[in-house]
Amino acid sequence: MKLFRTLGGFLLEYQGNSYTNKEASFDAEAWDALIKHHELAQHLVQLLPSLQPASASAPELLAPIGNQEVWAAGVTYYRSRDARMEESKSAGGGDFYDRVYSAERPELFFKATPHRVAGPNARVAIRDDARWSVPEPELALLVSPAGRITGYTIGNDMSSRDIEGENPLYLPQAKVYDRSCALGPCIFVSSEPLPKTTEISLEILRNGEIEFSGSTTLAALKREPQVLVDFLFRNNSFPNGCFLLTGTGIVPPDSFGLRKADEIRITIPQIGTLANFVA
Repeated sequence: MKLFRTLGGFLLEYQGNSYTNKEASFDAEAWDALIKHHELAQHLVQLLPSLQPASASAPELLAPIGNQEVWAAGVTYYRSRDARMEESKSAGGGDFYDRVYSAERPELFFKATPHRVAGPNARVAIRDDARWSVPEPELALLVSPAGRITGYTIGNDMSSRDIEGENPLYLPQAKVYDRSCALGPCIFVSSEPLPKTTEISLEILRNGEIEFSGSTTLAALKREPQVLVDFLFRNNSFPNGCFLLTGTGIVPPDSFGLRKADEIRITIPQIGTLANFVA
Protein backbone atom coordinates (compact mmCIF):
# COMPACT_ATOMS: atom_id res chain seq x y z
CA MET A 1 0.00 0.00 0.00
CA LYS A 2 1.04 3.60 -0.56
CA LEU A 3 0.61 6.41 1.96
CA PHE A 4 0.80 10.02 0.74
CA ARG A 5 0.92 13.14 2.88
CA THR A 6 -1.21 15.84 1.28
CA LEU A 7 -1.96 19.47 1.92
CA GLY A 8 -5.32 18.47 3.37
CA GLY A 9 -4.37 15.30 5.25
CA PHE A 10 -3.35 11.94 3.88
CA LEU A 11 -4.19 9.64 0.98
CA LEU A 12 -4.01 5.86 1.19
CA GLU A 13 -3.87 3.63 -1.89
CA TYR A 14 -4.78 0.04 -1.09
CA GLN A 15 -5.86 -2.83 -3.35
CA GLY A 16 -6.71 -0.56 -6.25
CA ASN A 17 -8.75 1.93 -4.21
CA SER A 18 -7.90 5.35 -2.76
CA TYR A 19 -8.99 6.60 0.64
CA THR A 20 -8.56 9.83 2.55
CA ASN A 21 -9.01 10.99 6.14
CA LYS A 22 -11.96 13.04 7.34
CA GLU A 23 -10.20 15.34 9.82
CA ALA A 24 -10.59 19.04 9.19
CA SER A 25 -6.93 19.60 10.04
CA PHE A 26 -3.95 17.27 9.85
CA ASP A 27 -0.70 18.78 11.07
CA ALA A 28 2.79 17.38 11.54
CA GLU A 29 1.92 15.96 14.95
CA ALA A 30 -1.04 14.07 13.49
CA TRP A 31 1.20 12.70 10.72
CA ASP A 32 3.74 11.61 13.35
CA ALA A 33 1.06 9.77 15.29
CA LEU A 34 0.01 7.99 12.11
CA ILE A 35 3.37 6.83 10.76
CA LYS A 36 5.24 5.93 13.94
CA HIS A 37 3.25 2.74 14.54
CA HIS A 38 5.43 -0.35 14.93
CA GLU A 39 2.92 -2.32 12.82
CA LEU A 40 2.13 0.44 10.32
CA ALA A 41 0.62 -1.74 7.58
CA GLN A 42 -1.74 -3.43 10.03
CA HIS A 43 -2.66 -0.09 11.61
CA LEU A 44 -3.58 1.44 8.24
CA VAL A 45 -5.79 -1.51 7.34
CA GLN A 46 -7.60 -1.11 10.66
CA LEU A 47 -8.21 2.56 9.82
CA LEU A 48 -9.96 1.79 6.52
CA PRO A 49 -13.54 1.78 7.94
CA SER A 50 -13.02 5.33 9.23
CA LEU A 51 -11.76 6.66 5.89
CA GLN A 52 -13.72 7.96 2.93
CA PRO A 53 -13.18 7.40 -0.81
CA ALA A 54 -10.76 9.92 -2.26
CA SER A 55 -11.89 12.29 -4.99
CA ALA A 56 -10.59 11.89 -8.52
CA SER A 57 -8.69 15.18 -8.41
CA ALA A 58 -4.97 14.92 -7.70
CA PRO A 59 -4.11 16.37 -4.28
CA GLU A 60 -1.08 18.55 -3.61
CA LEU A 61 1.59 16.26 -2.20
CA LEU A 62 3.91 17.16 0.65
CA ALA A 63 7.11 15.46 1.75
CA PRO A 64 6.04 12.42 3.83
CA ILE A 65 7.71 13.77 6.97
CA GLY A 66 6.41 15.34 10.15
CA ASN A 67 8.89 15.92 12.97
CA GLN A 68 11.28 13.12 12.08
CA GLU A 69 15.01 13.54 11.64
CA VAL A 70 16.63 12.39 8.39
CA TRP A 71 19.88 10.46 8.67
CA ALA A 72 22.01 8.92 5.94
CA ALA A 73 24.50 6.14 5.35
CA GLY A 74 27.51 6.63 3.11
CA VAL A 75 29.83 4.40 1.08
CA THR A 76 27.33 1.55 0.96
CA TYR A 77 27.79 0.94 -2.78
CA TYR A 78 31.12 0.20 -4.49
CA ARG A 79 30.47 2.98 -7.02
CA SER A 80 30.07 5.49 -4.20
CA ARG A 81 33.29 4.26 -2.61
CA ASP A 82 35.22 4.84 -5.83
CA ALA A 83 33.74 8.30 -6.40
CA ARG A 84 34.45 9.55 -2.90
CA MET A 85 37.99 8.15 -2.92
CA GLU A 86 38.65 10.01 -6.16
CA GLU A 87 37.14 13.34 -5.06
CA SER A 88 39.13 13.38 -1.81
CA LYS A 89 42.40 11.98 -3.18
CA SER A 90 44.15 15.35 -3.42
CA ALA A 91 43.28 16.08 0.21
CA GLY A 92 44.73 12.75 1.35
CA GLY A 93 41.37 11.43 2.51
CA GLY A 94 40.74 8.71 -0.06
CA ASP A 95 41.86 5.89 2.23
CA PHE A 96 39.10 6.67 4.73
CA TYR A 97 36.38 5.73 2.25
CA ASP A 98 38.09 2.50 1.24
CA ARG A 99 38.37 1.48 4.88
CA VAL A 100 34.79 2.34 5.85
CA TYR A 101 33.42 0.39 2.88
CA SER A 102 34.81 -2.85 4.30
CA ALA A 103 34.54 -2.01 8.01
CA GLU A 104 31.94 -3.53 10.31
CA ARG A 105 30.74 -0.09 11.40
CA PRO A 106 29.05 1.91 8.60
CA GLU A 107 29.34 5.61 7.94
CA LEU A 108 26.23 7.30 9.34
CA PHE A 109 25.62 11.03 9.40
CA PHE A 110 22.86 13.49 10.17
CA LYS A 111 21.24 14.79 6.98
CA ALA A 112 18.24 17.03 7.61
CA THR A 113 15.59 18.39 9.90
CA PRO A 114 12.07 18.58 8.44
CA HIS A 115 12.30 22.23 7.40
CA ARG A 116 15.32 21.38 5.21
CA VAL A 117 13.37 18.70 3.29
CA ALA A 118 11.68 19.34 -0.06
CA GLY A 119 8.66 17.38 -1.20
CA PRO A 120 7.54 16.12 -4.61
CA ASN A 121 7.86 18.70 -7.42
CA ALA A 122 9.42 21.19 -5.00
CA ARG A 123 12.77 22.88 -5.41
CA VAL A 124 16.02 21.54 -4.04
CA ALA A 125 19.11 23.70 -3.68
CA ILE A 126 22.80 23.79 -4.41
CA ARG A 127 25.09 25.76 -2.12
CA ASP A 128 26.11 29.24 -3.22
CA ASP A 129 29.73 28.48 -2.32
CA ALA A 130 29.87 25.10 -4.12
CA ARG A 131 31.25 24.62 -7.62
CA TRP A 132 30.36 20.94 -8.08
CA SER A 133 27.03 19.59 -6.84
CA VAL A 134 25.19 16.36 -7.63
CA PRO A 135 22.03 14.57 -6.55
CA GLU A 136 22.39 11.22 -4.82
CA PRO A 137 19.35 8.98 -5.48
CA GLU A 138 18.68 6.67 -2.58
CA LEU A 139 16.22 4.27 -1.05
CA ALA A 140 14.99 5.85 2.19
CA LEU A 141 13.74 3.77 5.10
CA LEU A 142 10.91 4.79 7.40
CA VAL A 143 11.90 3.47 10.82
CA SER A 144 9.61 3.23 13.84
CA PRO A 145 10.65 4.48 17.31
CA ALA A 146 11.41 0.84 18.15
CA GLY A 147 13.88 0.54 15.27
CA ARG A 148 11.73 -1.44 12.87
CA ILE A 149 11.58 -0.69 9.14
CA THR A 150 7.90 -0.09 8.38
CA GLY A 151 8.04 1.58 4.97
CA TYR A 152 10.12 2.94 2.14
CA THR A 153 10.31 6.18 0.21
CA ILE A 154 12.70 7.84 -2.24
CA GLY A 155 15.42 10.17 -1.02
CA ASN A 156 17.59 12.71 -2.80
CA ASP A 157 20.76 13.45 -0.84
CA MET A 158 21.98 16.65 -2.48
CA SER A 159 25.75 16.88 -2.11
CA SER A 160 28.52 19.41 -2.76
CA ARG A 161 31.29 17.12 -3.99
CA ASP A 162 33.98 19.79 -4.19
CA ILE A 163 33.47 20.84 -0.57
CA GLU A 164 33.56 17.30 0.79
CA GLY A 165 36.48 16.45 -1.50
CA GLU A 166 38.51 19.35 -0.16
CA ASN A 167 38.46 17.82 3.31
CA PRO A 168 36.31 14.93 4.66
CA LEU A 169 35.69 17.00 7.81
CA TYR A 170 33.66 19.37 5.65
CA LEU A 171 31.01 16.67 5.10
CA PRO A 172 28.36 18.42 7.26
CA GLN A 173 28.70 21.57 5.15
CA ALA A 174 28.60 19.56 1.93
CA LYS A 175 25.50 17.66 3.00
CA VAL A 176 23.41 19.73 5.41
CA TYR A 177 21.84 23.00 4.29
CA ASP A 178 18.38 24.31 3.40
CA ARG A 179 16.64 22.10 0.80
CA SER A 180 19.56 19.71 0.68
CA CYS A 181 17.21 16.74 0.90
CA ALA A 182 14.03 15.62 -0.85
CA LEU A 183 11.64 12.82 0.10
CA GLY A 184 8.61 11.36 -1.65
CA PRO A 185 6.32 10.95 -3.38
CA CYS A 186 4.85 8.54 -0.83
CA ILE A 187 5.65 5.90 1.74
CA PHE A 188 5.43 2.38 0.35
CA VAL A 189 4.20 0.56 3.44
CA SER A 190 5.38 -3.02 3.72
CA SER A 191 6.44 -5.34 6.50
CA GLU A 192 8.60 -7.25 4.02
CA PRO A 193 12.04 -6.18 2.73
CA LEU A 194 12.19 -4.95 -0.85
CA PRO A 195 13.65 -7.59 -3.20
CA LYS A 196 17.30 -7.32 -4.22
CA THR A 197 16.15 -6.90 -7.82
CA THR A 198 14.52 -3.55 -6.96
CA GLU A 199 15.84 -0.92 -9.37
CA ILE A 200 16.74 2.67 -8.54
CA SER A 201 17.05 4.94 -11.57
CA LEU A 202 18.03 8.57 -12.05
CA GLU A 203 17.39 11.02 -14.86
CA ILE A 204 18.63 14.61 -14.89
CA LEU A 205 17.00 16.84 -17.49
CA ARG A 206 18.43 20.13 -18.70
CA ASN A 207 16.30 22.30 -20.97
CA GLY A 208 13.98 19.34 -21.43
CA GLU A 209 16.73 16.97 -22.61
CA ILE A 210 18.29 14.10 -20.66
CA GLU A 211 21.73 15.26 -19.52
CA PHE A 212 22.49 12.18 -17.42
CA SER A 213 20.82 8.87 -16.62
CA GLY A 214 21.85 5.85 -14.63
CA SER A 215 20.48 2.95 -12.63
CA THR A 216 21.42 0.36 -10.04
CA THR A 217 19.68 -2.31 -7.97
CA LEU A 218 19.54 -3.13 -4.29
CA ALA A 219 21.71 -6.16 -5.06
CA ALA A 220 24.65 -3.72 -5.17
CA LEU A 221 23.92 -2.41 -1.65
CA LYS A 222 26.72 -3.81 0.52
CA ARG A 223 24.95 -3.62 3.87
CA GLU A 224 21.51 -4.91 4.82
CA PRO A 225 19.11 -2.04 5.60
CA GLN A 226 18.29 -3.43 9.04
CA VAL A 227 22.00 -3.51 9.91
CA LEU A 228 22.22 0.20 9.11
CA VAL A 229 19.18 0.84 11.31
CA ASP A 230 20.63 -1.18 14.18
CA PHE A 231 23.82 0.89 14.15
CA LEU A 232 21.83 4.13 14.00
CA PHE A 233 19.76 3.16 17.03
CA ARG A 234 22.77 2.39 19.22
CA ASN A 235 22.51 4.86 22.13
CA ASN A 236 20.14 6.94 20.01
CA SER A 237 16.39 7.47 20.41
CA PHE A 238 13.81 8.67 17.91
CA PRO A 239 10.45 9.33 19.62
CA ASN A 240 8.69 9.96 16.29
CA GLY A 241 10.72 7.45 14.30
CA CYS A 242 13.13 8.62 11.62
CA PHE A 243 14.11 8.35 7.97
CA LEU A 244 17.39 6.73 6.97
CA LEU A 245 18.86 7.16 3.49
CA THR A 246 20.77 4.02 2.53
CA GLY A 247 23.42 5.44 0.18
CA THR A 248 23.76 5.83 -3.56
CA GLY A 249 25.01 3.54 -6.28
CA ILE A 250 24.54 6.09 -9.07
CA VAL A 251 27.25 8.73 -9.45
CA PRO A 252 27.44 11.06 -12.49
CA PRO A 253 30.87 11.46 -14.10
CA ASP A 254 33.27 14.05 -12.73
CA SER A 255 32.53 16.27 -15.72
CA PHE A 256 28.90 16.66 -14.63
CA GLY A 257 27.57 19.23 -12.19
CA LEU A 258 24.04 20.37 -11.44
CA ARG A 259 22.83 23.73 -12.71
CA LYS A 260 19.89 25.84 -11.69
CA ALA A 261 16.62 24.80 -13.36
CA ASP A 262 17.78 21.19 -13.87
CA GLU A 263 15.05 18.62 -13.23
CA ILE A 264 15.95 15.56 -11.14
CA ARG A 265 13.83 12.42 -11.46
CA ILE A 266 14.44 9.43 -9.21
CA THR A 267 12.35 6.30 -9.72
CA ILE A 268 11.86 3.17 -7.65
CA PRO A 269 9.02 1.16 -9.27
CA GLN A 270 7.30 0.08 -6.05
CA ILE A 271 7.26 3.68 -4.77
CA GLY A 272 6.98 5.91 -7.85
CA THR A 273 9.00 8.88 -9.10
CA LEU A 274 10.34 11.75 -7.03
CA ALA A 275 10.76 14.83 -9.23
CA ASN A 276 12.46 18.04 -8.12
CA PHE A 277 13.88 21.16 -9.73
CA VAL A 278 17.13 22.85 -8.78
CA ALA A 279 16.61 26.36 -7.40
